Amino acid sequence: MKDVPDNVFMTTLDAAASWARSNSLWPMPFATACCGIELMATASSRFDLARFGAEVMRFSPRQCDLLIVAGRVVMKMLPVLQRIWLQMPEPKWCISMGACACSGGVFDTYAVVQGVDRFIPVDLYVPGCPPRPEQLLAGIIELQKMVQKTGTLNGTEFTKRTVPTGPRPFERDELIRIREAGEQLSVLN
Repeated sequence: MKDVPDNVFMTTLDAAASWARSNSLWPMPFATACCGIELMATASSRFDLARFGAEVMRFSPRQCDLLIVAGRVVMKMLPVLQRIWLQMPEPKWCISMGACACSGGVFDTYAVVQGVDRFIPVDLYVPGCPPRPEQLLAGIIELQKMVQKTGTLNGTEFTKRTVPTGPRPFERDELIRIREAGEQLSVLN
């Protein structure tokens, strides 16, 4: 190390890849309610999400590595959300934005998912109703730190994730058996 000149910067390949990946997040917005308006405000010129390397909002899950779930998710939209999550390439991250996405919010009903973390893995929560753009920016900065800390080349943290099963449609014979027995219907596994 004594022979290395002062103008040479040394690092590991994983650290360089993690730095590049953390500063070029490609978000996929899944905005279903008022949190989507705040997400649009975050990308506007006043708050300038582009400063943090996440300006390119893509609506194709195969081109994204960050899913931002903004707003409430109803049970009928849950299979769509899971399909989007499964179509995203690894490594991928998820931000749950707003009280409705984090815990169901004020919609404590059978039709609204009481937290998307029950069905897809969430890496960061941004609470609020709706959260301010500054809170989302702070969340993205925190996610960038998490990405740099975990590394990207080995990918050991991504192999531990389980694929959620989520709600499933009932089979015809199963519906007949449930109705005959007088049991309560539940779409969750």
